[in-house]
Amino acid sequence: MDDKREQGIVLTEAQLKSRRHRSIAIALALGVLVVLFFAVTLVKGPAVLVRPI
Repeated sequence: MDDKREQGIVLTEAQLKSRRHRSIAIALALGVLVVLFFAVTLVKGPAVLVRPI
């Protein structure tokens, strides 16, 4: 089984660093989006639930 793993794609240090930076950027963007949705919900308040059906 170890032989199969060794035959796979091996990333260079630059590719691993790039992947890490990309993952951090995606995580930060997702975090900002969550905070934005939370802030909008707080600003709208309970009026979000009071609406005609």
